[in-house]
Amino acid sequence: MSDFRQPGPPVWRRLDGVTPQTVQTVQTVGTTEYADAHEDVRYEDVRYEAVRSRDARFDGAFFFAVETTGIYCRPSCPAVTPKRRNVRFFATAAAAQGSGFRACRRCRPDAVPGSADWNVRADVVGRAMRLIGDGVVDREGVAGLAVRLGYSARQVQRQLTAEVGAGPVALARAQRSHTARVLLQTTGLPVTEIAFASGFASVRQFNDTIRAVYAATPSELRAAAPARDRAARRTATPSAGVPLRLAHRGPYQPGPVFDLLQREAVAGIEEVSGATGRRVYRRTLRLPYGTGIVAVQERPGGPDRRSAGSGGWLEARLHLTDLRDLTTSVQRLRRLFDLDADPYAVDERLGADPRLAPLVAARPGLRSPGTADPEELAVRALVGRAAAERLVQRCGKALDAPCGTLTHLFPEPAVLAEAAPDGTAGALAAALADGAVRLDPGADRDDAERALLAVPGLDARTVAVVRTRALGDPDVAPPGAAVPDTWRPWRSYALNHLRAAGEWENDR
Repeated sequence: MSDFRQPGPPVWRRLDGVTPQTVQTVQTVGTTEYADAHEDVRYEDVRYEAVRSRDARFDGAFFFAVETTGIYCRPSCPAVTPKRRNVRFFATAAAAQGSGFRACRRCRPDAVPGSADWNVRADVVGRAMRLIGDGVVDREGVAGLAVRLGYSARQVQRQLTAEVGAGPVALARAQRSHTARVLLQTTGLPVTEIAFASGFASVRQFNDTIRAVYAATPSELRAAAPARDRAARRTATPSAGVPLRLAHRGPYQPGPVFDLLQREAVAGIEEVSGATGRRVYRRTLRLPYGTGIVAVQERPGGPDRRSAGSGGWLEARLHLTDLRDLTTSVQRLRRLFDLDADPYAVDERLGADPRLAPLVAARPGLRSPGTADPEELAVRALVGRAAAERLVQRCGKALDAPCGTLTHLFPEPAVLAEAAPDGTAGALAAALADGAVRLDPGADRDDAERALLAVPGLDARTVAVVRTRALGDPDVAPPGAAVPDTWRPWRSYALNHLRAAGEWENDR
């Protein structure tokens, strides 16, 4: 059961002609006056149809809450559909929590993939959401977030509240509560340690938040963990790492992603082992409070049985020297594997192109991989794999506790700028170190591109790679490439389809 709601029979129906983008940009017909009067009504009617159909394509795109029960859910929640008059819709879980609703214990709405909208958008709200996901508010406060965005704290608060229904503090609070639930249910760490590892300032604040969000004490939430999480908790220790399921929506093609990671793997900081189809990608991470080693399995988890077509997950395990880095490291892995993408929107647009249609049909859900470290990616894109390996051995920081072939962290830009100040690589490292080039999740993509092109010797093709991978831009084409505008806004994905089919090299 989902609190007071009784489960109903499964209704695996789809919304013909409706995609998550329809929910984001509902188009009305008729006069302007009609649109102004009825847009909000139709907007919510489309969302309610997604809820009524338990359509998992919309998980993470929005949340709905039931006024008669006081809970909020993901659209694909399997419980009986509430009456329309009792339902409210929210853009974020934080907005639902801020209105006094608690998370559904059955569908676990905090575990859905993030909204694809925040990764695609380049405006201040999208940039702010990416920075909050990276933990900036926890580390630097709202003032630090505002400085990174180039706005006042008041402006950031106003824009976020107007568009997503919650300010930066509420959004960070929702993120901390999710991190706390993961640690409570998958590790045996003491509750006090989990409170501070999740980013809470005090145990009291931690207890109050968990009760407000989950209607349970931390101990009750731990006891209510699913059987799988309880089994993982018995083996999860700081030395064994934190086991995670990295959820994604819709179909996912892990093969091409792992092929790319295997081709690019830099010895000392990365490795890919195992046979195709069951490979494991491992790498070191430099994080705000310490270091980490992550292992991600190629074979995705099965689809969520609660909802048809809901996607699945990648199994991962994180070894962190400081658990306060859990949220940040998870978000960086999600960007690396492009797990918050909306494959339905991408495939619908690209599948309408005669050239791409058979490629999309052969590889539905193909992703556009990003990076776990944007500054590292920029340097590697410039110098290549062999030179990057030499830089790791020459300038990389050795791990205090090496793990197999993983022995170093990639050198920081300041270290590279001092060790090799000459040439384009030195100029790029210096620009990254002094902030002339910003590649963090909140960086303005156009500003970053202009700054990169100003680095002496850095060519436009390398900048296009950095914009695609480090900045997560879904709509990038290399300069001079014959890429039609009909592939917009998903040209990065279109080129990945051509590469996977072995056709892109013929076009270059």
